[in-house]
Amino acid sequence: MAAVRISCKVMPRSPQDRLVAPEGEGGAWVVRLRAPAVDGKANAALIDYLAPILGVKKRSLRIVVGDKARHKILEVEGLSESEVEERLRQGCS
Repeated sequence: MAAVRISCKVMPRSPQDRLVAPEGEGGAWVVRLRAPAVDGKANAALIDYLAPILGVKKRSLRIVVGDKARHKILEVEGLSESEVEERLRQGCS
């Protein structure tokens, strides 16, 4: 099974960790994180937050584009595109 890519916008230093569904077709998922964007803390928090929502191990989720930017592309291994979409939608608050 090929890895699935997710586009997301990370908003560090938010009051709470929260996942927001994209607006419109092809939009990015918005992930609000309490962690600051310092020394990779927000990136680590992003993986820590999304892995249980997706039901995968942390090593199955990685940032492939945007390591130092708010807009990121993540790769998820072990799930189909429809499974990723469904699990992310269930994890939205």
